[in-house]
Amino acid sequence: MQSIHLLKPFAKKMDARVKPGHDDAKITSFHLTMLANDSFHIAILPGDGIGPEVMAPALAVLDKVAAATRGLKFRFTEAPAGAGKSMPPSTIKLCEEADAILLGACGLPHIRYPDNTEIMPQVELRFIFDLYAGVRPCRLIPNVPSPIVGAAERGIDLVVIRESTEGLFASMGKGVVTDTEARETLVITRKTSQRLFDFSFRLARRRKARGRRGLLTCVDKANAFKAYAFFRGMFDECAARHPDVATDRLYVDACSAMLVRRPWDFDVLVMENMFGDIISDLTAGLIGGMGMAPSADIGDTHAVFQPCHGTAPDIMGKGLANPTAMILSAALMLDWLADRHGHGGAAQAARTIETAVDRAFAAGLKPCEFGGRDGTAAIATAVLRALDAPVPA
Repeated sequence: MQSIHLLKPFAKKMDARVKPGHDDAKITSFHLTMLANDSFHIAILPGDGIGPEVMAPALAVLDKVAAATRGLKFRFTEAPAGAGKSMPPSTIKLCEEADAILLGACGLPHIRYPDNTEIMPQVELRFIFDLYAGVRPCRLIPNVPSPIVGAAERGIDLVVIRESTEGLFASMGKGVVTDTEARETLVITRKTSQRLFDFSFRLARRRKARGRRGLLTCVDKANAFKAYAFFRGMFDECAARHPDVATDRLYVDACSAMLVRRPWDFDVLVMENMFGDIISDLTAGLIGGMGMAPSADIGDTHAVFQPCHGTAPDIMGKGLANPTAMILSAALMLDWLADRHGHGGAAQAARTIETAVDRAFAAGLKPCEFGGRDGTAAIATAVLRALDAPVPA
């Protein structure tokens, strides 16, 4: 088992960036002499629990790929977000001005609003910045155990796209509860659904260009609810505008059964918010769990990148947290920045990080949640070392 002192190399690096404070965002970069327009400005929200522990290795990885990539530089600004405070106005202002937002994990089960719901800044950011496309990649990394028979041989590489601002979550904080019943309202709009589907078709097309199937599947419950029939109808309209992309339609219950039998049959799946919340956790379980699952919430102008896992207060401070999902979320951020700004160096750096993670696990890395002895520091060190190896063209 890893002891806590093994985190010190990364804690020191984080200390060089972070100066303790309260509500004001802090400039915390190794590139302080760089002009703002020479670098990507990244808002850093470490959050609660293991959030700061997994954030430190991710920033170390970003620094290393930036040093090795011509024209790729970062300015990191850290700000508070999490249980007990959610987000002060200064954090929201920072996120609005930054090129991208990197978030660790937020919320603690025992700290709640008066109505007993958890404090979730990560969800609030989706509504504030209209981050309608929740991207949840599900890729089985070499040597990582999967509960699915044949997964190691067949591979798993799919993406769940979860609408992130509407659906049942549109009712968050607005539900009506009496002594005899409770009601929440599901909302699906044409404006958001059309943008979601356009995003999904573009992603499917892009994945096909990279050698994947390029199949886009709409997941709903259109046989039982008018709202989901409306959702599917808009998907069909969008499919007619993208005839080059292969499509399919599945009910969410049938899709769930198929995912745990033959996940390699899927490529890109798009669905309503609550269904996406559940299915993306299921798909994370196929590839080793939440510690291996990155995510992004993307809008037209802003995006947040974070691991799928929570704050895990039970292992906080023990050096056991798996930073892989956080590191892969940083790679997702680079890929998005590359696409948004036409930055070839950022795209190459994203591939470099993914390849380094694959190499580290293929070489025998075994996180604690898999019964191994590799904690936060050991995983971070292995990935950083793997970055030194050349990446195939």
